[in-house]
Amino acid sequence: MDMAFDALGEVSDETLLVLYGNGDEGAARALSLRFAPLAFRVAYRMLGDRAEAEDLAQEAMLRLWKIAPEWRAGEAKVSTWLYRVVTNLATDRLRRRRGVGLDEAPEVPDGAASALEQMIDADRAAALEAALAQLPARQRQAVVLRHLEGLSNPEIAAAMEIGVEAVESLTARGKRALAALLAGRREELGYGHG
Repeated sequence: MDMAFDALGEVSDETLLVLYGNGDEGAARALSLRFAPLAFRVAYRMLGDRAEAEDLAQEAMLRLWKIAPEWRAGEAKVSTWLYRVVTNLATDRLRRRRGVGLDEAPEVPDGAASALEQMIDADRAAALEAALAQLPARQRQAVVLRHLEGLSNPEIAAAMEIGVEAVESLTARGKRALAALLAGRREELGYGHG
């Protein structure tokens, strides 16, 4: 029997996945609401292409649905598993399109910002996306998960299947590389002299 959708908001990710694996459609909706935006966000930040990120996020969610019946409680967090799948899929896609630049600058969501502020924000986002695209895949993965997704180093280590020290090294090298790639563009990106 399906749990009431409202009650599923308090249920852990792992329990929701087990419930879905047992046929609970409400659990599927709750998992989708929790994880589809996360999968899209990580894919978009790694790929820089909205349509491709949507496709990748759907593929990652399909993989989650497929493994649900075999999910073994306590082995991994659902979010860690999903981060790993999304970043691996994104890395594969980046390898296939190696040498191809970003097709479009990311869109700035509607808000109260002025047109000038929106243009500056769009330029900054495009500069960051372009700089991220120049990083080696593993550095990009670590930087996106740490500094854009806010994961802890142990969470990133689990998602990337590496040690915490390797995460620290990758993020530090990635940050240095980004700083070097963006050096000299402070004024152009609206940061002024300081």
